[in-house]
Amino acid sequence: MSITALQQEVDTWIKEHGVRYFNELTNMVQLTEEVGEVARIIARRYGEQSEKESDKNKDLGEELADVMFVVLCLANQTGVDLQQAFDKKLELKTKRDHDRHQNNKKLK
Repeated sequence: MSITALQQEVDTWIKEHGVRYFNELTNMVQLTEEVGEVARIIARRYGEQSEKESDKNKDLGEELADVMFVVLCLANQTGVDLQQAFDKKLELKTKRDHDRHQNNKKLK
C-alpha cells in the first residue's frame, strides 16, 4: 500500500471512528509518547537494560504502527503529502549518501 493510500485510510478512519483529529499539539505529544514506547522496547530487548517481565509481551510492531498512525495524522492535518515528501527525501539521500556509505570502513 502506498503512503498516499495509508494517509487516505487514516483520514477515513478518523472521520468514521475518531470524530475528528486531535489538534496538532496533542498529536505531537502522542507521537512523543509512542516513540518513547518504541525506545523502551528497543532499550530493554536489544540494549543493555534488563527487560521487565511486564515488558516481555510488548509488541514492537504494534508500537511502530502506533508511531506511523500518528505521523499520518499529523501529515493529514497539516496538508503534507507524505508520499511526495518521502520520495523526494529518498532521492536526496540516494544522491548524497551512496558513496559516503559505500566508502565507510565502519560499515564493512
